[in-house]
Amino acid sequence: MKVGVFAVLFSAAPFADALDYIRSVGVEAVEIGCGGYVGDAHCKPAQLLAAPSAVKAFMRAVTDRGLTISALSAHANPVHPNPEIGEAHRAYVTNAILMAEATGVDTVVTFSGCPGGGPGDLTPNWVTCPWPHDFTHTLKYQWDEVLLPYWEKTAAFARERGVRLAIEMHPGFCVYNPGTLLRLRDAIGPTIGANFDPSHLFWQGVDLTQAIRTLGPAIYHFHAKDTKIDPINGGLNGVLDMTPYKQYADRSWIFRTVGYGHGAEVWSTMIGDLRLAGYDGALSIEHEDGLMSAREGFEKAVSFLRAIVIKEDAGHPFWA
Repeated sequence: MKVGVFAVLFSAAPFADALDYIRSVGVEAVEIGCGGYVGDAHCKPAQLLAAPSAVKAFMRAVTDRGLTISALSAHANPVHPNPEIGEAHRAYVTNAILMAEATGVDTVVTFSGCPGGGPGDLTPNWVTCPWPHDFTHTLKYQWDEVLLPYWEKTAAFARERGVRLAIEMHPGFCVYNPGTLLRLRDAIGPTIGANFDPSHLFWQGVDLTQAIRTLGPAIYHFHAKDTKIDPINGGLNGVLDMTPYKQYADRSWIFRTVGYGHGAEVWSTMIGDLRLAGYDGALSIEHEDGLMSAREGFEKAVSFLRAIVIKEDAGHPFWA
């Protein structure tokens, strides 16, 4: 495994400067945003793909520093019911796949997306309860008429180009937990896998060992981000929390840098479970901790993960 970082954390810096800093703290892999919610400060696929020399220069900037690209990311809602937004977000995903093909990167990270509640809707409708029965009808429409047709087509497009799609399980979208991830994968095939972000699963009450063991080879990428459940706010209001993210003291849970939501025992167990599941890719640090600066949170995450990451092959068990 390698310690990596989702480089959108340093979108304000020029690409070369961001890579120099990332390498200086001992990180080995970068995940690069290609559009959508995460922006495209360091990689604008449509521009780069128009000039092969630009793609080569982009890759040299990474490889000359001894770094690898763990994934290209286009976090988006490609099934957004607003036609203009949906078209733009589908283009983000398509261009990320094309950029991955051009650079030899085998994984694109994105969201499943969430359609409207029915034909003619203009806003996404995330269903969290099967009753009243209107919600069940909504889910059937979303999956059968929108989600599955889109991903069947997009997965075929990616597969033809040697690219895997790592869907990040995220509340607010149709794929938000292991069950819905496997539902999509079972319907579409192994081009679909998971970007395993424990921060989104912690607050849903998912058992991480069960999730990792169940998903197994379907885990294509990993985000290293933590969550802290507030025992007072969470105990009072539960975890379906619509309080704005910046009202940290009022929320039922908040994102934390790794080690500040759960300790080394939880994270080392998680890394062991990933090894048992066959995952040997990057632990891509995603910093969304509102209680510390990006630089401090990132550097603390690097130190924390470097102490517990499993880097070497186990080799022959001499004792067995």
